[in-house]
Amino acid sequence: MAKARHPKVSGIHWRLLGAAFLSAIVAFWSPVAPTQEPPKRTLEVAAGTLHVETVAAGLSYPWSLIFLPDGDMLVSEKHPGRLRRVSPDGSVGDPIDGLPEIFSEGNGGLLGLALDPDFEANSLIYFAYSEPGENGTSGLSVGRGRLAEGRLEEVETIWRQSPKVEDVRNFGGRLTFAPDGRLFVMTGDRFAHDLVQDPSNTIGVIARIERNGDIPPDNPFVDTEGYDPSIWSWGHRNIGGGAMHPETGQLWIHEFGPWGGDELNIPEAGENHGWPVVSWGRHYSGETIPDPPMRPEFASSIFHWTPVISPSGMIFYGGSEIPAWKGNLLIGGLSSQSLFRLTLRGETVIGEERIEFGARIRDLTEGPDGAVYLLTDQPYGEIFRLRLEKAIGQ
Repeated sequence: MAKARHPKVSGIHWRLLGAAFLSAIVAFWSPVAPTQEPPKRTLEVAAGTLHVETVAAGLSYPWSLIFLPDGDMLVSEKHPGRLRRVSPDGSVGDPIDGLPEIFSEGNGGLLGLALDPDFEANSLIYFAYSEPGENGTSGLSVGRGRLAEGRLEEVETIWRQSPKVEDVRNFGGRLTFAPDGRLFVMTGDRFAHDLVQDPSNTIGVIARIERNGDIPPDNPFVDTEGYDPSIWSWGHRNIGGGAMHPETGQLWIHEFGPWGGDELNIPEAGENHGWPVVSWGRHYSGETIPDPPMRPEFASSIFHWTPVISPSGMIFYGGSEIPAWKGNLLIGGLSSQSLFRLTLRGETVIGEERIEFGARIRDLTEGPDGAVYLLTDQPYGEIFRLRLEKAIGQ
């Protein structure tokens, strides 16, 4: 029986852009300077005045940002599928060699990054990427390699989504390590709707694997006939962000809805989240979809957005740079071109602040200095650092 949720109720609004048009936009790459005005250097928010500093620029559709122990950053560039090292002063290094062949079209490319929990001892990094298949097909895969000077060594692919399909949409691609050292792989439905409710494949699932790609013996379907043993939860549409709750150790995710209905979820072992049988949104054709409460056997979201925000990237903020944000959930927005700050009470969202940037926010993380770092999704993408310049009332 699915646990009780408390979804935010709101009206249905259609997305402003259809899936095909969005796919064409994200697939297009052109080496021209951006015409978009940069965001304000300061932003007035509920906590006070934020200073927005450009740390680095000139990144090609940056997708994921992680910090290394020495303070450098690793950034994946979705198109054309490159890995970059960025120093604290903003210097962007040459592309790191050693990556496998990458299918860089549409939503595909080099995607999520994660450091091995024992990175300081083994130098291993994990990366999600779209892997080309036969006859124009592709699929999400996870590789790992040892980070050396200017290259990855001992590179191997440890997990592959199956089957590969002939589409350029909805790869998912976020990676998050759990406190027990297992790796969560967050995928998309690849627009293969007829496969999502078939658990013998890994379309529209969260997979849970060991660091070498083996299947943990306590996965929910490891001994269940007809289920892929890597599945942790299933029935997902397209997961754009995931983070471990710092107190409960649970995985929280968000995923894109169709026309309406972006969701915030807390997936648990074995849960089916119902896509495409239920959704808070509509199909792009305009066809209605039953709301999740109509099918209580499916796990429901704890919060949802209509109109959509196109969520991407997510962290639980724990830094000291912006004290009023401590314990809040921060989420980037693509079509909304905003940063969202959610205030929580347990598993309930009790407050939301939208901070507009005028740029598509693809990922965000907390730096070792306690500041918030953002990636912008554009041909000449940037890294922004947010600091509190003046607290409210000062």
